[in-house]
Amino acid sequence: MRELLELYTSFFKIGIMTFGGGMAMLPMLQAEVVENKHWATEDELLNYFAVGQCTPGIIAVNTATFVGFKEKKAIGALASTLGVVSPSIVIIMVIAAFMGNISEYPVVQNALWGIRLAACALIVSSIIKLFKSGVKDVFGLFMFLFAFMIAGVFGLSSVIVVISAIVFGNVYRIIKDKNKKKEETE
Repeated sequence: MRELLELYTSFFKIGIMTFGGGMAMLPMLQAEVVENKHWATEDELLNYFAVGQCTPGIIAVNTATFVGFKEKKAIGALASTLGVVSPSIVIIMVIAAFMGNISEYPVVQNALWGIRLAACALIVSSIIKLFKSGVKDVFGLFMFLFAFMIAGVFGLSSVIVVISAIVFGNVYRIIKDKNKKKEETE
């Protein structure tokens, strides 16, 4: 029971401090899940995050569910998921009750502007960390640049980016394995 409460509270803390969506939560996930709790390695978290982007739903919820499932199976997934969504539910209910009355105040508009800028900074920080841990060779750099081009420059769907990465990654691995076997036989 203590482990479930720990999963819930850890993801509650992440959920309450996440402004700017799933990408903005990556630094907090890295700190809590990888460094503090050791529930996942950097590579595992990167994999959870990548799969979380590809599956239906919110990245934060998907990632919390994966981590919770790894720790405590279905009940852990439920505790983590509830933890990450609880703050949003409460905040949305409060905002919905008062936003119509306060959204025009300059202090509120300025606060939201500041939050957007901070979220952008967190996303850039996450990209740098993901780049450092994910790009390990020339092919990884090629895949990063290719994915950036088709998603960022040409605006193609993330589904196309992910499917392309799956195909290219598998083709690369097959070619690399064949070359390795060929070298071993010579």
